[in-house]
Amino acid sequence: MASWLGGLGSGLGQSLGQVGGSLSSLTGQISSFTKDILLEGAEEVGDAATELHVSNSRFREIESINAAQKSENERLKKVCSDLEEKHEAAELQIKQLSVEYRNQLQQKEVEISHLKARQNALQEQLQKLQTAAQSAQLGGGVSQPATTSASFAPVVRHSSGFEGDDMDFGDIIWSQQEINRLSNEVSRLESEVDHWKQIAQSSKVQGANDAEQSEICKLQNIIKELKQNLSQEIDEHQHELSVLQDAHRQKLIEISRRHREELSEYEERIEELENQLQQDGVSTDAMVDSKISEQEKTAQNLEGGKADNLQMIKDLEDEIRKLNQKLSSTKEENKILLKEQELLKVEKIQLTQELESLKSDFSMLQSSVAEQGALLKEQKSQSKTPLPEDVVSLQQALLEAEREIARLSSLSQADNPVYMAEDVQAFTLDLQVLKEENLKLRNEKEELEKELLNAQCKNENIISAYTEDQNSELRQLKQDLERKEHELNESIAERETLIAELEELDKQNQEATQHMITLKEKLSRQHIETDGITKQLKFDIDVERKKVAKLEMEKMETIKELDTQKEKLSQCSYALNDLHISKQQLQDNVRNLQEQLKKAQDCNLHNKIEIRELQQRLKEREEELSLSLSKLTENIEQASSHSSQDLILKEKEAEIVKLQNKQLENKQLNEDLEKSLSDLKTENGKLVAAFEELKQELNDTISEKNKVCLEKDTVVEALKLEKRHLETELSQAEKQLFEQAHKYEQTIEELSNARSMDTTALQLEHERLVKLNQEKDFKIAELKRGMEQMEVDHQETKEMLTTSLGGQKQLTELIKEKEEFIERLKNQASQVKQELEEHREVSRKQDVLKQNLEEKDKSLAIMKEENNHLKEEIERFKDQQSRATPVVEPKTLDIIIELESEVTQLKVIKNNLEEEIEVHKKTIEDQNQKTVQLQQSLQEQRKEIDESKFQCEQMNVTHERLSLEKDEEIKNLQKTIEQIKTQLHKERQVIQTDSTDLFQETKVQTLNGENGNEKHDLSKAEIERLVKGIKEREMEIKLLNEKNFSLSQQIDQLSKDEVGKLTRIIQEKDLEIQALSARVSSASYRQDVLGLQQQLQAYVMEREQVLAVLSEKTRENSQLKTEYHKIMDMVAAKEAALVRLQEENQKLSNRFENSSQDMFRETIQNLSRIIREKDIEIDALSQKCQTLLTVLQTSSTGTDNGSGGVNSNQFEELLQERDKLKQQVKKMEEWKQQVITTVQNMQHESAHLQEELQKLQAQISVESDSNSKLQVDYNGLIQSYEQNEKKLRSFSQELAQVQHTIGQLHNTKDLLLGKLDLVTPSVTMASIISQPSVVQSSTPEVLSDESKLLQKELEQLKKKLQEKDSTIRTLQENNQRLSDSVATASEFERRSQEETDSEMRQIREKHDVLQKSLREKDILIKSKSDQLLSVSENLSNKENENELLKQAVTNLKERNLILEMDIRKLKEENEKIVVRCREKETEFRALQETNMQFSMMLKEKEFESHSMKEKALAFEKLLKEKEQGKTGELNQLLNEVKSMQEKAAIFQQERDQVMVALKQKQMESSALQNEIQHLHEKEQRLNQELERLRNHLIEMEDSYTREALAAEDRETKLRKKVSVLEEKLVSSSTAVENASHQANLQVESLQDQLNLVSKQRDETVLQLAISQDQVKQYALSLTNLQMVLEQFQQEEKAMYSAELEKHQKETAEWKKKAQNLEEKVASLQENLEEANAALDAASRLTEQLDVKEEQIEELKREGEIRREMLEDVQNKLMNLINSTEGKVDKLLMRNLFIGHFHTPKNKRNEVLRLMGSILGMKKEELDQLLCEDQRGVTRWVTGWLGGGTGSKSVPSTPLRPTHQTGFNSSFSELFVKFLETESCPSLPPPKLSVHDMKPLGAAGTGKTSSTPSSSQIPDSGVSGISRRPDANPFLAPRSAAVPLITPASTSGHLLMKPISDALPTFTPLPVSPDASAGAVLKDLLKQ
Repeated sequence: MASWLGGLGSGLGQSLGQVGGSLSSLTGQISSFTKDILLEGAEEVGDAATELHVSNSRFREIESINAAQKSENERLKKVCSDLEEKHEAAELQIKQLSVEYRNQLQQKEVEISHLKARQNALQEQLQKLQTAAQSAQLGGGVSQPATTSASFAPVVRHSSGFEGDDMDFGDIIWSQQEINRLSNEVSRLESEVDHWKQIAQSSKVQGANDAEQSEICKLQNIIKELKQNLSQEIDEHQHELSVLQDAHRQKLIEISRRHREELSEYEERIEELENQLQQDGVSTDAMVDSKISEQEKTAQNLEGGKADNLQMIKDLEDEIRKLNQKLSSTKEENKILLKEQELLKVEKIQLTQELESLKSDFSMLQSSVAEQGALLKEQKSQSKTPLPEDVVSLQQALLEAEREIARLSSLSQADNPVYMAEDVQAFTLDLQVLKEENLKLRNEKEELEKELLNAQCKNENIISAYTEDQNSELRQLKQDLERKEHELNESIAERETLIAELEELDKQNQEATQHMITLKEKLSRQHIETDGITKQLKFDIDVERKKVAKLEMEKMETIKELDTQKEKLSQCSYALNDLHISKQQLQDNVRNLQEQLKKAQDCNLHNKIEIRELQQRLKEREEELSLSLSKLTENIEQASSHSSQDLILKEKEAEIVKLQNKQLENKQLNEDLEKSLSDLKTENGKLVAAFEELKQELNDTISEKNKVCLEKDTVVEALKLEKRHLETELSQAEKQLFEQAHKYEQTIEELSNARSMDTTALQLEHERLVKLNQEKDFKIAELKRGMEQMEVDHQETKEMLTTSLGGQKQLTELIKEKEEFIERLKNQASQVKQELEEHREVSRKQDVLKQNLEEKDKSLAIMKEENNHLKEEIERFKDQQSRATPVVEPKTLDIIIELESEVTQLKVIKNNLEEEIEVHKKTIEDQNQKTVQLQQSLQEQRKEIDESKFQCEQMNVTHERLSLEKDEEIKNLQKTIEQIKTQLHKERQVIQTDSTDLFQETKVQTLNGENGNEKHDLSKAEIERLVKGIKEREMEIKLLNEKNFSLSQQIDQLSKDEVGKLTRIIQEKDLEIQALSARVSSASYRQDVLGLQQQLQAYVMEREQVLAVLSEKTRENSQLKTEYHKIMDMVAAKEAALVRLQEENQKLSNRFENSSQDMFRETIQNLSRIIREKDIEIDALSQKCQTLLTVLQTSSTGTDNGSGGVNSNQFEELLQERDKLKQQVKKMEEWKQQVITTVQNMQHESAHLQEELQKLQAQISVESDSNSKLQVDYNGLIQSYEQNEKKLRSFSQELAQVQHTIGQLHNTKDLLLGKLDLVTPSVTMASIISQPSVVQSSTPEVLSDESKLLQKELEQLKKKLQEKDSTIRTLQENNQRLSDSVATASEFERRSQEETDSEMRQIREKHDVLQKSLREKDILIKSKSDQLLSVSENLSNKENENELLKQAVTNLKERNLILEMDIRKLKEENEKIVVRCREKETEFRALQETNMQFSMMLKEKEFESHSMKEKALAFEKLLKEKEQGKTGELNQLLNEVKSMQEKAAIFQQERDQVMVALKQKQMESSALQNEIQHLHEKEQRLNQELERLRNHLIEMEDSYTREALAAEDRETKLRKKVSVLEEKLVSSSTAVENASHQANLQVESLQDQLNLVSKQRDETVLQLAISQDQVKQYALSLTNLQMVLEQFQQEEKAMYSAELEKHQKETAEWKKKAQNLEEKVASLQENLEEANAALDAASRLTEQLDVKEEQIEELKREGEIRREMLEDVQNKLMNLINSTEGKVDKLLMRNLFIGHFHTPKNKRNEVLRLMGSILGMKKEELDQLLCEDQRGVTRWVTGWLGGGTGSKSVPSTPLRPTHQTGFNSSFSELFVKFLETESCPSLPPPKLSVHDMKPLGAAGTGKTSSTPSSSQIPDSGVSGISRRPDANPFLAPRSAAVPLITPASTSGHLLMKPISDALPTFTPLPVSPDASAGAVLKDLLKQ
């Protein structure tokens, strides 16, 4: 395609070159022709003949040119025809080539698509490897961000570069740089890939597991290190953040301070400007007056001295030359100065920056000092700090004033243009001043620091003295400022006078130059230049004024900003006050709460003390009661005293009730406090949870972003590769075009040379040679095309290779799918293994629980025996009591109290037991749920196993061919097995129905106990059924055992508590019995009998209640049993499912069992024996159940009938029931063990499961090791969790960076897309021209769509991120606030607690001294009760801790499982990666081989191309030798060459096809070899499995025999246990008898105890009296304490009042200060308002000044115009005067003459006088003439007429049409009209005198016109517009009639008129030098 384009281009280029040459010649001729014509016009020809001659010569030249053009035209036509022929030939070639190129294009597109796919795959692999590398290597993590930043840095630069279609040079450079960078990246990545390949290979050689584990360990260590580093970095970042925040606050303070300083400077500047304005106003008025006077003088001078002007002109010429020289020098100096000015500005900026830094340092020091000082020091610093600031501001103002004075002084010296140099000096001075300022400021800073340090040490007196000193300094500075301002004002006045003089000089110069215009043109040019310079200067001044105005505007804005900032400050202060108030309120609340807490604590203490006292009193009262009872028995008559004691008792009881109420209230308060605490905790928890959720979301977003980044990276890399390809293609195309252009240029040059030759023969030869050359070029092009065709063939071979590779890829994909399928199976197997492990763990736990149950059962049995003994003794005792009721009743008050306490304890125990039962119920429910879940998982596993079996069967089909001999034997076995199976199925169906019925029957028997003897009549048929249904039974037994285990746990927990309590009770009861026995012997026994009988009745009632509770418990037990039965039903259903599984297992086992029938018979016999034994046990259990039921019925009837007659028989029966139940449980456990053995046998039968287990055991051992490691690492992970939380913050920062990088990626992608769009049209143009049918690649469109989608996603992510960032910020702020508030609260609480603790300690020390004696007694009493409570609390706490630990253990296990799953997944992924790497390596090798082949092909092609080139050279030589008349031979040779080329192409195609076929064959052979290897491996595996199965069968048989022997041993053990139990029964009966005997003994001991108790009562009465005395002493001590407390409170109040007064004084002082400050603020505001008003006035004045200045400039311009007009008019007037002197107007004289005759005779004298006056005659002569007679007149008339002829007439004023026909009217009327016409002046006379002008206040009414009409200046005859009645041209003198200066008429300019109302005028105000600028401004404003 490229060659075709080249050929076409060459043909076109040649033709265009020829055309271009002809066109260039044409254009040259035309240009010469136009030049000649123009020159013709320039030439001036004198004669017509010469003109004709010239025109003829030109005509001939044109004809010759025309002939040349015609010849050229013909030549071009020939060229055109040649080109057309070439074009046709090219078209034919194009058609041929287009077909070839279409094919090539299609092939290339296919190649590109394949390459892209492969590239994407490689990139994905690379990314995966990189991610692995990042985790493994620290270096990787550091290098990657650098590269990304490097790659994205230049993108931002050229984001706007691609708006158009053109590419910049910079973009090309950048793209080249990017290409280099990307190539470096690619090389780096390739090196990484090689590294990873090496690692993979090494890992293959080594053990996979060991390497992985070592790598994991390394990675974990690295991760830990990284986490530690991260945590450190995060801490550092947080520290930096806090520092930055502090710095920010300090900066804010500095800025506000600077703002204030700037404001003060601005205010001072405003005052200075006001002063300047006033002085300017005065000076301008003076200027105007001076200018007017000067102009008058100059006018007079001009009139007077013309000769002086000439001399002046010469002098001025010299001066102008000098000025020009000076101007040039000044211009150069100006440039230098400007440069210096810029440098100075830069230095100034630097100095200002230094100043600001110094100020910031100073402010930092101030803030640090302020922070160090306490509140008092802050107060001092507040009064002190503003003073140095004022000093600084005043000094700055002074320095500015000095600068301005220096500048003005420099300006005053600037009479000549050398003032620029002085300005430079001023700049240097400014620089020096700034430097001095800097030094001063530094010095001041140091001084201020010292002063501040001194100020901290000094007292308030020193501060006041210091302030006075500073005030004095301030005053001095202010005086200096005023003085400087005064000097400034003077200098400004001097400057203005100098400026006025300068302006006068300028005016003189301008007037002189205006006069010189007429004389010399050079001078006028120079003058124009000077004018231009002056205008520039004026423009500069205007610019400066505008700048001043802008500065003023900025100042106004700054003032506004200041106001807003002040408002903000005030708002902030308000907010601060509010915060302070709220803080105080909170502190008050905290104090109140603390006080309440103290009160509550005090109340608690008081309550405790009171409770102790009350307890003591109670005891005392009890002792008193016992005494009173004894007295009652002795003295029955004293009933009154007894009643009084009863009353006292009631009062005491009431007191006790009150105390209890108080206690309850205290408890409620405590509970409320606890609730509030818990609420706070829950809130905290919620916040933490929210934070964790946010973290999770952040992690999710980060992961998503990473994925997006990876995808984008791949896209970008693909685009970059495409871009490189396109660029290379472009560069090649450009080279080709360049070469072709070069060739065309050579041909054009040769043609031009040929044309220049003279002879036609030479031309023809040359043209022929050129044609031959062109033909050779075409041949070369054709040869090149052949080369390209060869390349195309080469590419076709490549495509063939790619197609073969595609086929290989499909095969690899199929292999991958198969491998994935295998991996899935493996995963399923691993899941099955996990579930098996879980089941094993469950079974282990169950074993442990069973052991615990057994132990607890034993302990329970012991407890029950002890309990029974006790109960028997109690019952015997009761019987004895009931017998001896009339005689003896040995019960006392102490026993009643103890029994009540015991009852309460029992109730508490009952409640605890109920709670425990509920907990156990919950655990049972949880276990049920777990069983359901396990069943579901089992079902899923079964399905998976079925699928795996199906697949295995399919695989086994291939191997069945080899094992046909074995199949025959297996078939025989299968037939026998199938028969057995059919029998088994039938029997099982029967058993399933019967077994359930049997189970139900057993349940009924256990409940009712009536059908006990039915099991004895079991027939043989039933036994056979049981043999088959034993498996279901065993499952049921298992579940029952589990339930029993759970129940036994509950019972154990209950029994332990009960045993401890019962032992204590027994000990107490023993003591009581001893006491009673002692008392029975005493005489007081009979008296107490009645009381004891009453107590006995109460106890009977309590016992009835206890029995009722027992009955409730029995009901609950029955309910539990019903639930248990329900669960059993559920279990039956599950057992059915198990049966199916077992059947499947049997099927599998039957396949490989050859000699299993004998084993079956033996097992059946063993099972039948076991079943018989089980039946016997079941009968025994049913009998026991019946006995239990009878006992229950009897007990229930007994409770219903007997009101208080519960005997010891009931208790004995209950004990017996308990023993029987224990025995049953033991039997059930034994049965359970047997069942377990049978289940294990069944498990051994399942062959497939065992095989899988054996496979998995190895893996499990490895995984258990890893699990242990993981458990060790788990602790580390918990620690790292906190570090991860810190990491999250850093990740949020990284997220922001990622967003930035994503944005950059987008830019790069857009750029690349743009470039692709630019590049793709150039590439695809050829394909569009040649083949419109070819479908264009739609990659850019897809990419653009993808980019849009990605952008949308990015935007959404950004929004989410922003929202999350905002939420995180808010949370962080809230956390900070909470932490701050908590910190403050905690500090406050600590202080308050410390204070209260100190107070409490003092009180406690006093209190302890008083209460030591009490405590010693109380401690003895309460130690035992406290111990009991503490033990119970410890127990409850330990139980809670156990539960928490259990939960923690479960959580840890779950986490472990999750971690194991993750590890497995990672391992699987690693394996997949390794497999992929191997595949890639194979692909890479294949590609290397293909590359080698391609390189060989290329070398061959290069060799061929060399040979072709050599042939081409030979042909060229032949052509050169045989150029003349050998074209025919050449054509023949060419045809031969073409045919040879075609043959070569055909051969090449054939060779390529053969090569492709060979490669395909090789690929197929390699694939077949791989398949063969796979098959061999499968055969080996299957053989191994067969061997394993055989071994397994042998093991199974061994296990069966062992288990049978074990079962026999167990039977013997059980029998032994039964015998032992019987012996125990006998021993228990004997024990019961012993217990009854002991009870009798105890009754006797109780009677003795009664006597002792009566003695103790007497002693307690005495103790009561003593204790009452002690109580009185305590009351006295309490009153003393209260007094001390009151005194203490008074002292505190006094302290508080003193502090309050201090605070009030301080607040009063602060208020005063605030009022002063407010007054100052008000005054400042007033000043500000005045300043603002003054500013407004100043702005108005400046505007008016600007207007005036503009008007003055306009007036000056018009003045110059008027001067020019004046000079012209003066010249004309002078001429007129010279010409018209002595002439009279002819027409005038004629009119006068005629008028003389028309007038009456009386008035003719007047006419004659007029005529005389016109002729210039004197009055005396006229009078003489008139006095003479008529003759004189006639003479005069005749003489006048005679004289008129000789004289020239004055130019007459033309009359109007009315005048011409007005001869009839009188002379006076005519004269009046004449005067009217003549009074209007032809030229408006200029008048510039001060006296003729109107005053300043006069109102001008005339309308102004900017330019005078042209007709008014030259013509005298034209009449004016306005009239001047007071000016008479006839009567006025010459100076008045013909004035030099024109007066201000209506047609004149504005400046020439008097000042009208249009301009605003100000009367000059006399200003005193002492008056301030502000006062003047106020006066102005009032006016």
